[in-house]
Amino acid sequence: MRKTKRYAPEVRERAVRMVLEHQSEYESQWSAIESIAPKIGCTTETLRKWVRQHERDDGKRAGLTTDERERLKALERENKELRRANEILKTASAFFAQAELDRRLKK
Repeated sequence: MRKTKRYAPEVRERAVRMVLEHQSEYESQWSAIESIAPKIGCTTETLRKWVRQHERDDGKRAGLTTDERERLKALERENKELRRANEILKTASAFFAQAELDRRLKK
């Protein structure tokens, strides 16, 4: 199983800033990413994702911003909790309804 390595936010910001500042020195942004990623100690794909997310956050690229992603995760978590609570309430309701029927039949 592969363990994901966490990078400090400062490292991420510095890496993205380096790509954006030095991409004009390369023939493409990808070339800049390929050159800078080993210097930072991350994979090229990781750095590419950081750059793309930074572009989304700045409005230069379509997609969800970091804040929107966090809000979506929170809403999905809340939705999951509410669904679980509804299932518990349905089960309890059915249990008590059955108990009430049994009580009426025994009279």
